[in-house]
Amino acid sequence: MRTAQNHNQDLLELRNLGMASVNILRAVGVNNYQDLAERGAVDTYKHIKSRGIHVSKVMLYALQGALMDVHWNDLPPDLKTQLVQEADTPLETADMQ
Repeated sequence: MRTAQNHNQDLLELRNLGMASVNILRAVGVNNYQDLAERGAVDTYKHIKSRGIHVSKVMLYALQGALMDVHWNDLPPDLKTQLVQEADTPLETADMQ
């Protein structure tokens, strides 16, 4: 679990995130761990998709894994299913601001 002192941790220091993912995150206004934690993996993923950036479900898993500090492939299957179900619901226009 992340602590208050590393909430501003750089995205590149987080598990599952490489330079390409970090560039995508910065393009949607996510610049550090705190930004990602505030938006959450699902909403961040939806914002990426709403910008027309083509990413797979692995990006969704990677974001959740970054928040939990676990490799995306080690997320429980039921959590992956829940994430996909939430990601498949439409993004509210108000949420995009």
